[in-house]
Amino acid sequence: MTNLKRLAVYCGSAPGSRPVFAEAARATGRAMVERGIDLVYGGGRLGLMGIIADTVLEQGGRVYGVIPQALVDIEVAHTAVTQLHTVPNMHERKAKMTDLADAFLALPGGIGTLDELFEAWSWNALGYHKKPFCLLNVDGFWDGMIDFIDNATDNGFLSQRRRRQLLVASSEHEAIDLLDEAAAAATQGMVW
Repeated sequence: MTNLKRLAVYCGSAPGSRPVFAEAARATGRAMVERGIDLVYGGGRLGLMGIIADTVLEQGGRVYGVIPQALVDIEVAHTAVTQLHTVPNMHERKAKMTDLADAFLALPGGIGTLDELFEAWSWNALGYHKKPFCLLNVDGFWDGMIDFIDNATDNGFLSQRRRRQLLVASSEHEAIDLLDEAAAAATQGMVW
């Protein structure tokens, strides 16, 4: 039995420059449905966001999108998802996604993906939630950021405990397993 019912996936609104990124989004969507995990995501139809949402839907899973009105207005909303929550702004989007999800997974993406991941991490640090988060390090995409985080830790800006919270996986199955274990630990009051 999985401890994850809904997984928030942060990822690019572009497909990226290499096919491996789109395949990782598809593989993640398939793995989620195989494990009975619903997708919570940014509600868009473009890029990796659209790919993972379409994959989950095609596999018979449920998809919960959360999108700001401004993006609905420019017609990038994915209107075929199970449920689309329209919110006033990006802050409300992140808060709603946090409320809906049991854990967070970052696939390749840009500034929006980083913003969402770091806000989930900082909210955890502040005690707003105890939900785990993980990087899916597709073909070394996150290596530079992992080095930066390690450098920040080595220089005393992150504790070792806080650094260990950022889980890193090389496959979608490993990511789901790590998040599931961490979610179980969090529900038992343990630190993952």
